[in-house]
Amino acid sequence: MKVLAVASEVFALVKTGGLADVAGALPAALKHHGIEMRVMLPGYPAVMAALKDAKPVKVYGDLFGGKGRILTGRAQGLDLLVVEAAHLFDRPGNPYLGPDGKDWPDNWKRFAALSYAAADVGSGEVAAFMPEIVHAHDWQAALTPAYLHFASGPVARTVMTVHNLAFQGQYPASIFAQLKLPAAAFAINGVEYYGGVGYLKAGLHYADAITTVSPSYADEITTQADGMGLDGLLRLRRDRLTGIVNGIDTDIWNPASDAHLAQSYVPRNFIQRREANKREVERRFGLDQDDGLLFCVVSRLTWQKGMDLLVQCLDDLVGLGARLAMLGAGDAQLESDFTQAAARHKGRIGTVIGYDETISHLLQGGADAILIPSRFEPCGLTQLYGLRYGCVPVVSHVGGLADTIVDANEAALEQGSATGIQFAPVDVPSLTRAIERSVRLYADRKAWNGLQKAGMKTDVSWEKSAARYALLYKNLLHRS
Repeated sequence: MKVLAVASEVFALVKTGGLADVAGALPAALKHHGIEMRVMLPGYPAVMAALKDAKPVKVYGDLFGGKGRILTGRAQGLDLLVVEAAHLFDRPGNPYLGPDGKDWPDNWKRFAALSYAAADVGSGEVAAFMPEIVHAHDWQAALTPAYLHFASGPVARTVMTVHNLAFQGQYPASIFAQLKLPAAAFAINGVEYYGGVGYLKAGLHYADAITTVSPSYADEITTQADGMGLDGLLRLRRDRLTGIVNGIDTDIWNPASDAHLAQSYVPRNFIQRREANKREVERRFGLDQDDGLLFCVVSRLTWQKGMDLLVQCLDDLVGLGARLAMLGAGDAQLESDFTQAAARHKGRIGTVIGYDETISHLLQGGADAILIPSRFEPCGLTQLYGLRYGCVPVVSHVGGLADTIVDANEAALEQGSATGIQFAPVDVPSLTRAIERSVRLYADRKAWNGLQKAGMKTDVSWEKSAARYALLYKNLLHRS
């Protein structure tokens, strides 16, 4: 079976979040199921620089305002189809944001072009690769099912995956005339969304199947509270909606061979060997060296991630004798809040504003627990890294966090199945209690080590998830 994945980013070429990890890991995971997956992505400078054996397979005289091509090639072990269009994608830095930190004003055009090219592949116009399934990821690829719906002749079946419903790609109605869609598409049963154009809405309406990245999130987004205005459509299409938890690349995220760690380790010796990593975290973040609980955060500093709640708990966290190493960037006020907290609690709170791949690995390998107080979390990957590395996840009971972490309640502790600490509701008192629970549990080192061992035994690979995607594709091809 041949599948075309369409994504705006892919690890290790371009990454701003978990979407890139999924797009980069799925092709290898699906190969074991007899599926040949190629990834289509924009020709950003980093992609073009890495592309090997590039060959043009389709040429556009006018691709949304300029010349363009679809190239085949390989990079970072991936088989790619790259949309080369200098007027749209030859821009440095973040793939979505301009130098001013705001969205590029022509993002609607850039990602319409990506979807348009993907639909050409999905309708058989590129002989080099003719997929049976086109799998679109998030709003940037979400017009693909719409273009295929209106294409003539036989076309590939479509899957639309929602990684985060909060990002929908909403634009004014004035752009519709330039989208190369028929007038009939601008309707409530089409791309029209509250008087404008909704990219993600279009994908959810036209796709043959919809997935999101955890079963709990699939349920949550059909509710008015968490449906972000799309809950009605998602309820109507509930029979086409499936939640499949993400996996992680267990070769890249492997404490036994991770070159980013001060000391590698395996389950049988992690208790002793993680200490070297803890000391290195303390050094890098300017923290006191002691035997108390060391929390970490690796996160975007946003309201969604609950970072404003954590800020309000920091004095209590320090008062309990714990410490915090925070790696993240995002909202300017939150960056300032964490920086001020570090100045107020020197040696107890340390911050690195930004993102650093080496430090993120080191934190998972050296901190005792990772705090993830998200208000909503479609899947989450940092808690999966935590399980793999024996860094106990302390998480809100939402979405993929609820699906992947077993709370350390009395029964689960006795059975040896607990892997972390969950809390609800998502507010300051509940988060404070979760921090207090963590500190108490850490004082019982046998119980805490049991949490770590159970987490490290958890299968966080793509094996099960890839099997579910393979079954979804198979069923889709046989669905009338």
